[in-house]
Amino acid sequence: MKENPYDDPDFFLQYSHMDRSVKGLEGAGEWYRFREMLPSFKGKRVLDLGCGFGWHCRYAAEQGALSVTGVDLSEKMLAVAQGKNGLNNIVYRQASLGEVEFADAAFDIVLSSLAFHYLESFAAICRKVARWTAPAAHFVFSVEHPVFTAQGPQQWILDQEGRPLYWPVDNYYTEGRRDAVFLGKRITKYHRTLTTYINDLLEAGFAICKLVEPQPAPELRSNAAMKEELRRPMMLLIAAQKTGQVS
Repeated sequence: MKENPYDDPDFFLQYSHMDRSVKGLEGAGEWYRFREMLPSFKGKRVLDLGCGFGWHCRYAAEQGALSVTGVDLSEKMLAVAQGKNGLNNIVYRQASLGEVEFADAAFDIVLSSLAFHYLESFAAICRKVARWTAPAAHFVFSVEHPVFTAQGPQQWILDQEGRPLYWPVDNYYTEGRRDAVFLGKRITKYHRTLTTYINDLLEAGFAICKLVEPQPAPELRSNAAMKEELRRPMMLLIAAQKTGQVS
């Protein structure tokens, strides 16, 4: 099993105190837009890739999903998911997204929240999702925005008083590994352009239904950290549907 920073005790403790960890979906600034992009879950077989604490799994189950499978590499994440969001029709599985496999046409809806920028190849996961899903299946996910991932460290340029001056964007067209800093820990992520995200989906046989660069929910904007999120896009949300036509 690959190493996962979320299983580092100190890092996990800090992550556990974030609003999206404590409050669940309502604490995630992008949730109000992501929810709008989701299809009906009633009677559907759902897969959540990089399920974390299982908040999206629980939402799908409560919205009438027939079955929900959540996959995550982190043992600590899955322990919390099972404790907080363990319902009868949810199964959690510890596995790397790059290595996990499922039967063909096993799912009707595939979700993922802020996980794919940890994968070296987006095209590979798109091809897998295409195999794992039934005709006309829905694929809805969020990733860190290419503007956010391009430069690497993911830190504001500050003035002498420590106030953010601007967000640096550099080497945008040079895709690949970035050494980012998150919660004080150096973490490997992978940058890719918006063009790559869209074309990889199209080439795997998906049609783009909607694309959103979300601002934080209005009720969260009084938070000082959230105000900074109005200055540049941090996330990219994409809703796609399987067409069966691979380019």
